[in-house]
Amino acid sequence: MRPRAAAAAGGAIALVVALGACSENKGEGTTADSTRQQTGVIATDPKDSQGPAAEVPGASKGGTFTVIRETPISHLDPQRTYSFAGLMANPLFSRYLTTWKDDGKGGLVLVGDLAETPGNNVNKDCKVWEFKIKDGVKFEDGSPITSKEIAYGIARSFDPDLTGGPTYIQEWLADSPQFDTKWDFKKNKTSLPPGLTTPDAKTLRFEFAKPRCDLPFAVSLPTTAPLKPEQDTGVNLDQKPFSSGPYKVLKNQAGVQLTLDRNPNWDPKTDPVRHQYPDQYVWTFGPTADAAVNRVIADNGADQSALAWNYVPASLVAKVAGDPALKSRSILSPTPSANQLVINNQRVTDLKVRQALNYAIDREGLVKSLGGQTVAKPMTTLMPPSTIGYKAYDAYPAGANGDLEKAKELLGGKTPELVLGVADNTTEQQQAVQLKGNLERAGFKITVRNIPDDSKLDEVKKKNNPWDLYIGNWAADWPSGASILPVLYDGRTIKAEGNSNSAYFNNDAINAEMDRIQALPPDQQGPEWGKLDERIMKEFAPVVPLYVDVAYAVHGSKVGGVFISSVFGYPSFANAYVKQ
Repeated sequence: MRPRAAAAAGGAIALVVALGACSENKGEGTTADSTRQQTGVIATDPKDSQGPAAEVPGASKGGTFTVIRETPISHLDPQRTYSFAGLMANPLFSRYLTTWKDDGKGGLVLVGDLAETPGNNVNKDCKVWEFKIKDGVKFEDGSPITSKEIAYGIARSFDPDLTGGPTYIQEWLADSPQFDTKWDFKKNKTSLPPGLTTPDAKTLRFEFAKPRCDLPFAVSLPTTAPLKPEQDTGVNLDQKPFSSGPYKVLKNQAGVQLTLDRNPNWDPKTDPVRHQYPDQYVWTFGPTADAAVNRVIADNGADQSALAWNYVPASLVAKVAGDPALKSRSILSPTPSANQLVINNQRVTDLKVRQALNYAIDREGLVKSLGGQTVAKPMTTLMPPSTIGYKAYDAYPAGANGDLEKAKELLGGKTPELVLGVADNTTEQQQAVQLKGNLERAGFKITVRNIPDDSKLDEVKKKNNPWDLYIGNWAADWPSGASILPVLYDGRTIKAEGNSNSAYFNNDAINAEMDRIQALPPDQQGPEWGKLDERIMKEFAPVVPLYVDVAYAVHGSKVGGVFISSVFGYPSFANAYVKQ
């Protein structure tokens, strides 16, 4: 989300940008609404950050809202939360410095959550930021939340034992990707990382070596959830986080069920986004996507107020889309989640081969193999359309089904032998079959090698991995090119393991251009990311853009207020309620 606009009164920053649509299916068909545009802004009026949140028309209090999901949420500890399920569940019991006010109809506003505003850019150079903490914000035990507890939450994110969460703030404070070696949390639990101070109970101050104009966005992530030091149970906080939100953990049966109860010490007058409509939220784990969707379709008992977290699988798309009675219980929306055929640029060094891969891809065939337009929408750019600074282009125009002759022309009679690494899950196996046939028709020889699903992400992030190609997915942490292009294509970040730049692309000129854009005034950054996106693809073709995920969810007849988050592309519970 880097491109914010010029600083306004009080240091808040205004931003207007076109974002991809987020819609509830009203029964008009099964094609995601990709024409309606959203307007996203960073609040400049402190009133926007005040509570209570506007009442949801027709919402009622009471009942139990159930979420059915196949696998457990990987982390509940806010400082370790980074999965989509975690990012959507966490706001029920955790609050952050800032948050997104998302109305589900096209309006997206970054507002203060624990903070009174989205931040004060003190010297207008993005190096010093201050956040004033609201009065009346409390933990589940009724004790006040101050800058001290928020700072402690950030400090504990430096603990190497508490891995898994975002690392933007840690790296920016340490001015190094190796933040945990720059400041040792275990040795300094009573102090704070360099650059982070609490001048008083109401003020949290960040001081950076370089401009960090994205801070208002970065602090909307769970890294800034507050915690009292005496409530810090280390790795065990995953089992029962200490609540600052409208709900608290009542019971956590690991891998089976998570039950959240109302937090009586949450004050809606301090919260501009959340509601406390259901009496409880129950996350139940175990049923497959097919089983969960079939349960919700049946609409019996407790499943009437349930949401199937895993989207409608390809095997049930026709059934759901073809049943008029389910139209009002379906949500269909494009998401910010982009998929690529990642090319290992260390191994595939010939630009013409990478360009040929781009010309060869049959995107329409790939989308059909996944289940059609209710599952995916073809894309030809590095950044998805929901991104601030997005520029539409097609660097290798090959039509919906690819240009095999152009690919063969670039290969010049050669038959490159490439190894495609794929996870051993159903979706990637389906994609592998389609991609192999597609690419071999264009003149490649493709060997498919399976990778265990639970280790694939770690394995492709190893610099010396043995694959030429692999399927990759990236959803930005906020809707800006700044949280996509530098993360995925800055070659200076490449290390032995844990690489987000899994294309292993490194070009000095592109790295320098990223630095130039990040040093621009915030209101000038957006279009520059769009230009850089196109330049990277035209000059280097480091990956093959494939498609954007489409969310297709179904819920019970008593579920109300659920919409697809414009930021993360998964169901938001901010307005959720149970129809009485």
